[in-house]
Amino acid sequence: MGIIGTIFIGLIVGLLARFLKPGDDSMGWIMTILLGIGGSLAATYGGQALHIYEPGQTANFLGALVGAIVLLVIYGLIKKKN
Repeated sequence: MGIIGTIFIGLIVGLLARFLKPGDDSMGWIMTILLGIGGSLAATYGGQALHIYEPGQTANFLGALVGAIVLLVIYGLIKKKN
């Protein structure tokens, strides 16, 4: 699937992560989608580094969703401090 597939899954996952994460997120849709893409990429390449996925294999949907939610939480904590 490659990088294009990872980005496409990230688009969908970013939207789902925003709906599943509790709390008030005062960010726009573009930032949500970018964090979803980041979560998908982090899950894919982090999983490959930890030998959960084989090289060239993308993260599954659940792994990408967890990665996106983690990034949303981190983003919220950083934004709250500023």
